[in-house]
Amino acid sequence: MDTFDAGAGSILRQPKAVWATAGASVVAFMGIGLVDPILPSIAKGLDANASQVSLLFTSYFLITALAMLVTGFVSSRIGGRKTLLLGLAFVVVFAGLAGTSDTVGQLVGYRAGWGLGNALFVSTALAVIVGAAAGGSAAAILLYESALGLGMACGPLVGALLGDASWRYPFFGTAFLMAIGFLCIAVFLKEQPKPARRTSLLDPVRALGHGGLASAAVSAFFYNYTFFTVLAFTPFVLNMTPYKSGAVFFAWGVLLAVFSVLVAPRMQRRFGSLKVLGGSLVLLAADVLVLGYGDHTTAIVCTVLSGAFIGVNNTVYTELALGVSDAPRPVASAGYNFVRWFAAAAAPYFAPKIEEWTDIHVPFVVAAVTAVLGAVVILVRRRALTHRAQELEPAHATEDSVAVFAD
Repeated sequence: MDTFDAGAGSILRQPKAVWATAGASVVAFMGIGLVDPILPSIAKGLDANASQVSLLFTSYFLITALAMLVTGFVSSRIGGRKTLLLGLAFVVVFAGLAGTSDTVGQLVGYRAGWGLGNALFVSTALAVIVGAAAGGSAAAILLYESALGLGMACGPLVGALLGDASWRYPFFGTAFLMAIGFLCIAVFLKEQPKPARRTSLLDPVRALGHGGLASAAVSAFFYNYTFFTVLAFTPFVLNMTPYKSGAVFFAWGVLLAVFSVLVAPRMQRRFGSLKVLGGSLVLLAADVLVLGYGDHTTAIVCTVLSGAFIGVNNTVYTELALGVSDAPRPVASAGYNFVRWFAAAAAPYFAPKIEEWTDIHVPFVVAAVTAVLGAVVILVRRRALTHRAQELEPAHATEDSVAVFAD
């Protein structure tokens, strides 16, 4: 069954609560790439270098990684609706404060608070949408996938449009949109049933004791370093105006969404998950290597093209992470994300540092090596990763791909 066949007839006939949550989800995912096209503008406005400004990603994803141990603990105790509202409140406050920053240190700190709010929101939104949706889970998942893809694609574009006037405006814009999302969810969404079992803070760590889940998490850690080298360091290499940089990363986001939702499931059915993932990682390694050593036009093309490989990888990694162990999906998701988001925090910090220590090409060499290391882990640990992965149906892969990427 193709992704867009399931529940297609009912996707538009959803309760207001579902649309409110899905709309807020679009803005939440926009926040990931929002600062991408304005990184050089922020550096100029705050008299900072690339290393300092890249900490915007590092603080954001470091807090996101640590929050993976907290989100299940919180939502299983106070319920999905209150968790969503708490996360949105954090984003509104800290995104607004980010726009008032006078120093890089202030901006990095506010971005960390934003990351905590985003983690609380996106890790809960899918479950809420599925619980409140009409027409079954397939329509709800399709709607959430659409919100994810739209947010990832539009984030850089919105950042460019608002950031062309001032680097502060994208932060204020995000706070305003999330405030609207907060009001919509407060009005339209009723409280969801709490889980029968409360999640402890250590459950995600215990889940990593399973060899297959640990292998998927370690491989994804290496892959995420490559992913966020492209996302956080490439804008400085391209050195374009916010409009042009936003257009490049909009095209990147479109490819990411299309290959994640449409192409990856078809490739998995034809070739198998592990072959697709290993091949995509190697191709991503080659792409970032050419990006690092090519001329300006080549760098633009390779940046956009990387979105296709990243989209495939996101979907397949998610299937592996949630299908390879017997842990409940939210617990397995939290453990997996706890590991991989540390690389998302590390790459934006180390890539500009490596450039300072060497030259502009070497950060991409390192990123290519980490992508290959991710493929090596898949190859060496293929037996541990194959057992449950082969049992998953394509529909399961679709649902899980949204759940883990959102977390």
